[in-house]
Amino acid sequence: MTIMLGMSGSLALAQKVLTVAAYPAVDSIVKAALPQWRQKHPDVEVKIISRAYADHHTAMTTALSTSSKPPDVMVLEFSYVARFATGGGLENLGAAPYGLDSKTTQFVGFSIDQARSASGQLVAVPTDIGPGTLLYRHDLLQRAGLKESDLTSSWDSYVNSGVILKRATGAYLVAHARDVKDLIIRSSVKSGEGLYFDAAGKSIINSERFVKAFELAKRIRNQKLDGKIAAWSNEWAEGFRRGHVATQMSGAWLAGHLNNWLAPETRGLWRAAQLPENTWAAWGGSFYAIPKTATHKALAWDLIQLMTLDPAQQLQAFKAQDAFPALIGVHQDDFFNQPISFLGDQKARLLWREATRHIQAAKVHKLDTFADEVVNTELDKVLDQGKDISLALQDAHRLLERRARR
Repeated sequence: MTIMLGMSGSLALAQKVLTVAAYPAVDSIVKAALPQWRQKHPDVEVKIISRAYADHHTAMTTALSTSSKPPDVMVLEFSYVARFATGGGLENLGAAPYGLDSKTTQFVGFSIDQARSASGQLVAVPTDIGPGTLLYRHDLLQRAGLKESDLTSSWDSYVNSGVILKRATGAYLVAHARDVKDLIIRSSVKSGEGLYFDAAGKSIINSERFVKAFELAKRIRNQKLDGKIAAWSNEWAEGFRRGHVATQMSGAWLAGHLNNWLAPETRGLWRAAQLPENTWAAWGGSFYAIPKTATHKALAWDLIQLMTLDPAQQLQAFKAQDAFPALIGVHQDDFFNQPISFLGDQKARLLWREATRHIQAAKVHKLDTFADEVVNTELDKVLDQGKDISLALQDAHRLLERRARR
């Protein structure tokens, strides 16, 4: 979908057209900021090219790897930043004429770390972040005679609570055991390491972090505490609507999705908590980048600064689209103290703000997406076929080592 927006609705009079490629709901956030943009650039049309999440990143990959004309402004989800940076197709926004290196302290620390390439260049600007949270059905816990601390005090307590929940309510503890694996591997990452590779680019999949993640996922599956439900499937959404899934670990943005379209009828039944054992992790986040072959780089940078460094715009996006701001200056706004009706009037934004102060970004690697696929494949073999965990991790490790040497 393409949206043309400009002065007086006249495209014929436009002197320049700035193209922005984005996915929902970032496209809506950019559109909402255009009245302010026009005050400074009344003669510049803004063309927003909006595609679904997967289609968008496929199109951006094509735009950077072929001779086709790329957009002036490119929105990227966190997991794609490293892959795109490796190809060398993005501007170094830390250096002149952009100078983002002098502004890094204005952003949540881990979000800036996520925007750096392996060589340390800032190839993107964070706009929203996903502090990790545990969302749980308060009503189901009450029926089972449980309290929040039973879920969060330890991983053992979390799994044991799942047994009690299942017996009392019939609900699964978690949609898929893989969700727990995803969280564990994001915890206790050493400084300079990534999720799957160390500072030297060698696979660390056979480390204790992955052993713990696989063991916990297997324990959940063996006790029939997960519904084997894939994220973003119709069954996943239906599980939330019908109370078939009691907890979900994700970025704070999921509360907004549940409220707005996934399960609005469950308003008031959910609560948010910090992750079990005070595990600090991030899920997702959106970034703006400028392709090296963009046509209007100066204008692109003007728009990106409006979207990322203007507190009013960051706050507007937070209020309208639940896009948790990467700009620290917004975090003291009174909006954080306001109760969230969907979460039973809980002041959950304060929890999420606290999480941002503890999260450390794992170093990104060009093979992270491939490594994620390899690890999930081996986990499925453990969960569904009974494959030995140590063998599964060894096989994944060997495959990544071979791919990394290419």
